[in-house]
Order: sequence, then structure tokens, then C-alpha cells
Amino acid sequence: MSYLVVHQSRSADPTPYEMKLAGAIEEIFGRGEHTLEALVAGLNGVGIHGPDGKAWTAETFTTEMARLGA
Repeated sequence: MSYLVVHQSRSADPTPYEMKLAGAIEEIFGRGEHTLEALVAGLNGVGIHGPDGKAWTAETFTTEMARLGA
């Protein structure tokens, strides 16, 4: 049986920002870094800024993931 969970569907294609962020997250996970702190440090280390243009913090990252997942 095939089904699609609502949160797995999109009303539009990912934006360039979302694609860049997703690629960076995959790269960081691929290096074996799986904690929130390592993820935030990794994003800041590769120069991917938060939505406000500033460095990521644990709080800004979790807030942004909640917004993108809504």
C-alpha cells in the first residue's frame, strides 16, 4: 500500500536557501557529526548563515527547522 504522510508533501519546490541548507546538513552528518552542537558548528564552519544572516545557534537552528517543517 502506498501513502504519503502530510508532512512529506510540499506545495512548492525547495528554495535555493533550503537546498543549500539541506546539502550542508547532509555533508555535516556525512562526516559523522550528529549532535546539535556539532551541526550548528558545522553550518557556521562552512559559512551557511541563519535566516537572519548571522551565525547559527542551537536556538536559531531549532526554530528554523520547526518553521521549515511546518
